[in-house]
Amino acid sequence: QVQLVESGGGLVQTGGSLRLSCAASGDISTLDDMGWYRQPPGEQREAVAQIFSNGETKYAGFVKGRFTISRDNAKNMLYLQMNSLKPEDTGVYYCHGRKLWNLYWGQGSQVTVSS
Repeated sequence: QVQLVESGGGLVQTGGSLRLSCAASGDISTLDDMGWYRQPPGEQREAVAQIFSNGETKYAGFVKGRFTISRDNAKNMLYLQMNSLKPEDTGVYYCHGRKLWNLYWGQGSQVTVSS
């Protein structure tokens, strides 16, 4: 069982930056992949970025070039560096981990980008 806790959300102006962190209770090196999802107001949850056990990363088209996902296995931490933020990036951001068919989710962190 892995527990995930996000931090680092908040209010930022358009063009600003935020760094989300996700602290895991267990050894994240055993996870097949980890990632960040977000849920904009009134919309469904969507994938933002993924990082696999081999270090490969994958990004949604709407964040490519602006967001960077990284992980520190030694610290059991996952990060999302978000630059050039836009109002449409507003939403609750969730940390996610997967081991085979087991899915783990954090409680979410609110990111609000003002215009």
